Amino acid sequence: MDFRFTPEEEAFRKEVRDFIESECPSDLRGGDVNFFQQIGPLVQWRSKLAQKNWVAPAWPKEYGGAGMTIMEQFIYNLETARSRAPAPIYLGGLGVAVVGPTLIIYGSEEQKKKHIPGILSGQHIWCQGFSEPGSGSDLASLQTRAVRDGDDYVINGQKIWTTLAHLSQYMLLLCRTDPDAPKHKGISYLIVPMRDESGQPTPGVSVRPLYNMAGTHEFNEVFFDNVRVPAKNLVGEEHRGWYMAVTTLDIERSNIGSAVGQQQTVEDLTRFASANKGNGVVRDLSSVRYELAERFIETEAALMLSNRVVTMQAKGMIPNYEASAVKLYSMELNQRIANTGMGMMGLYGQLSRSSKWSQLRGRVEFMYLRSVANTIEGGTSEIQRNIVAQRGLGLPRND
Repeated sequence: MDFRFTPEEEAFRKEVRDFIESECPSDLRGGDVNFFQQIGPLVQWRSKLAQKNWVAPAWPKEYGGAGMTIMEQFIYNLETARSRAPAPIYLGGLGVAVVGPTLIIYGSEEQKKKHIPGILSGQHIWCQGFSEPGSGSDLASLQTRAVRDGDDYVINGQKIWTTLAHLSQYMLLLCRTDPDAPKHKGISYLIVPMRDESGQPTPGVSVRPLYNMAGTHEFNEVFFDNVRVPAKNLVGEEHRGWYMAVTTLDIERSNIGSAVGQQQTVEDLTRFASANKGNGVVRDLSSVRYELAERFIETEAALMLSNRVVTMQAKGMIPNYEASAVKLYSMELNQRIANTGMGMMGLYGQLSRSSKWSQLRGRVEFMYLRSVANTIEGGTSEIQRNIVAQRGLGLPRND
C-alpha cells in the first residue's frame, strides 16, 4: 500500500477539512448524533453536501455524483470521520451505502435515472430485504417467492431484521424466482415500492417493529402477501441475484469511517480516564492503561485493513474476503472497546443517555448494548471466518 497522497489529493483533503470546519454545525460534530432528534440540522447539512455533489462523491457525474476517484472518496470519508461530522452514508442510509452502488453496477438505465436522484436528494429512504427467520447466516436458503405473472412479479414471504423498513419508500429485495434450481442459482433482485406517493403502504406489504437491546427501533419484520411489482423492477438478470448480492455485501463491508470512529472512541475513553483518576468514577488507572493501549493498537490494525480494501478498490478490484476480514475484525473490536469502557467506568457506565449522571453522554452504555448485534448483522462472525478461510487461505470446506 502507498500511504502518500499526491499534491492534488492533499489539496482536496484541505478543501474537505476547511468546508466541514466552516459549514458543519458544531452540535453535529460530537460523534453522538441522534438521527431522530436532530433530523432538521442533518437535512440542512445534507443539502450543503448535495450542492457540492458530495453526498456520494465517487458516483459518476451523470448520476449526481462528483465523479471522484476512489482515493478522493477515501480522503473525503477519512476527513469527515476525523472531523466527527455526519458521513453521507449516515445521512443517506442504505441508499447511499449499498443500493446506489448496486444499481450503478447492475441496474438498467431506466432504474438509475428513476431512483438515484431520489437517493442523493434524501427524498427516498431504502431498506434491504435479505434475512429471513430461517435464512440468516445461510442467506441462500431464503424462501420468499416471486412468481412471474404477465408483466408483474407476485411476491409472498417474510423478511426480518430489515433496517429502517418502517421509514423506507423502497426495498431492494432478494427473492426466489426458480424454486427448482440449486439454491444459489434461483434467486433474483427486485425493487419493491414500500409505499405509494401519498405515503400509504403498498397493498400486501406489512411492517412490524423490532426493538434492539439498546431500546432503539432500527429493525423490522416485513410480510409480503401477494404483492405485485412490475417486471421492469428486476435488477440485472433473472435468477442471478445471488451473485449480485455478494457484490452488495462486499460493498457494505468496505467502509473506512468505522475504524476512525473506533480510534476516536478509544481516545475519548483515555482522556476521560486521565481526567477522572482517583475520584471514584473510573477504576484505578494503572489497571486500565494497558487495556486502553491494546485497544488503540487494535484500531491501528483496523485502519490498515481498511486501507488494504481501499487500495484494491483504487485498482479497480472488488474486495471479497478482504472486505469480510474488515467486517469481522472491526465488529469484534467494537465489542472489545465497549467492554473496556464498561469495565473502566463500572456502575457509571451502566447509565443511559437520559440520565443526568451519565458520563460521556451515555455513550458507553449504548455502545455496550448495541454492539452485541455487530457480529450478527451484515453476516455473522462465523460466516466471515469461513469466507476468509476458504477464499483467502484456500482451506477446504468441512461438509
